[in-house]
Amino acid sequence: MKIVKIDLLHSDPVEDGWRPLFCRIYTDEGIYGDGEAALSYGGIDEAAFGMLKNMAPLLIGMDPLDNEVIWDKLYHQCFWGLNGGPVVFAGISAFDMALWDIKGKKFQVPLYKLLGGKMRTKLRAYASQLQNGWPGSRRPGRTPEDYAKATKEAMRRGFDAVKFNFTTYREDGTWYAHQEQAPCMSHEYLNIVEARLKAVRDTLGPDGDIILENHAYTDRLSAVTMGNMAKKYGILYFEEPVAPHGDLLRYVHQETGIPIASGERMYSRWQFKQRMDQDAIQVIQPDIGTCGGITEVKKICDMACVYETAVQIHVCGSPLVVAASLHLESVIPGFIIHEYNVNTSMPMMTGLTKYNYEPENGFMTVPELPGIGNEIADTTFDNSEVVTIR
Repeated sequence: MKIVKIDLLHSDPVEDGWRPLFCRIYTDEGIYGDGEAALSYGGIDEAAFGMLKNMAPLLIGMDPLDNEVIWDKLYHQCFWGLNGGPVVFAGISAFDMALWDIKGKKFQVPLYKLLGGKMRTKLRAYASQLQNGWPGSRRPGRTPEDYAKATKEAMRRGFDAVKFNFTTYREDGTWYAHQEQAPCMSHEYLNIVEARLKAVRDTLGPDGDIILENHAYTDRLSAVTMGNMAKKYGILYFEEPVAPHGDLLRYVHQETGIPIASGERMYSRWQFKQRMDQDAIQVIQPDIGTCGGITEVKKICDMACVYETAVQIHVCGSPLVVAASLHLESVIPGFIIHEYNVNTSMPMMTGLTKYNYEPENGFMTVPELPGIGNEIADTTFDNSEVVTIR
């Protein structure tokens, strides 16, 4: 089997102006596989599309079943691959995902079978990024009542775990500036955050889980102050309280005692190993669409098992990367919870693929179709910039 052609897609804007990026790899046996570079947001999508165009010619003529060989080639033949960042690793991720999709279709088995088999049939999920509101009624969370309302909707949908960034919006709906969150958070700001957090806990009840998310906008002093305030509300873990540097993450954990999660801005097994060696994070969050694909993230998750570090795959892409994430989460021993991201669960985004996997009573199930179990919709080709590499 050989790779004969690759289509690269840069989607027209969907909700919030995001522009998802995809690839489709074709073989001489008529089998194709789809992948995604999950950098549709954050002002980096054009660079990622350029990376896909630079890498794609390296795959032509290769055997798509040789995913390790191809991964190593992309990693080493791109000069910036070694210790690379999001653009390089998102490019590798997209192609790697498509190769696994081909492999599953070739052998007519779902991806989880190729990865060793399911350890669990259902995956508990949490509702993520609720400070932005639910699709259909999106508005910035301003008052404690807004946060309680978003929590009630999560509970109505069957979730018993939620994640908010309580520090994003002012009470007038505008964004807090980074300088207001560091180096020291004012008492007024902290009181606003606490009122929102208390409203969520009061609504959720004592048995539900709350994940605290800061997107690394706070520094270590503000993060510790906030974490120590939040402890009494029972926090499952504290996500990106600071930038993803091991010494900073470890400091916040030591000073608060709260488990720390990070990983969406970390790339490759080498970066994750360093953080785990430092005991800097207790929950790793690699992203299949930015961290080197299924091949690399599986290695990271296996390594986490040695450190007894929990795993929650970071999910912030189309339903294609959601499907791939579900397969991997079903096979790894250290799985803790699945991220159901409301930012990427809106109609235009979910319409980019043939299928959209949704939770039922707060749990996700794993696709049973061959390969990843999802693919790029035909209409997405019509509504994207498409570059073909032969």
